[in-house]
Amino acid sequence: MARISPTKQAILDAALELGALHGISGTTMDGVAERAGVAKGSVYYNFSSKDALFGELLTAGVRSLAESLRAARGRAEGFAAIEAMVADMLALIAENRALAKLMASEIFRTDRAWQDTMSVLRREALGEICAALEPMLPAGTTENGRLLMAGSIFGATLMGGVEWLLFSPDTPAPEVSAAILFTFSGRLAHP
Repeated sequence: MARISPTKQAILDAALELGALHGISGTTMDGVAERAGVAKGSVYYNFSSKDALFGELLTAGVRSLAESLRAARGRAEGFAAIEAMVADMLALIAENRALAKLMASEIFRTDRAWQDTMSVLRREALGEICAALEPMLPAGTTENGRLLMAGSIFGATLMGGVEWLLFSPDTPAPEVSAAILFTFSGRLAHP
């Protein structure tokens, strides 16, 4: 992986911070330059546009998520793999709160310039969850069915993680993980 210059890293960090606070639409390149402590020209030297800047941020975030899910799936099988994925995803969310907020607000948007790239990476991340689910699914489950189930686990974990960090940050991570997993246990429908 290519090394990122300190200026480029400062720009990425500033964009992430502002994007998490104001959303991408509410973040300006002037604001990013000011927060990063660089000239506006430096921002445009490193990124041709705001779309390119946020595209790189979100792409790196989803790639990191996919790698984390792959590692979790490699440590366990069956429902234990899903448990590991949820726990690791929550840890990643806790470590990268601003990125989690930004992803939660942007990952399902379909009108962004980087959406094609994000769709490929999102599908890669969901593919890891699908692979963990595969041995537990009934025969004949369609690819769309698997993707919907994986998306449900992904979405519940992402939104549950953001909810946790914003509104109940004192809750221990294992309790958050258990609450999310309980919703998939079937015990809500059959107490």
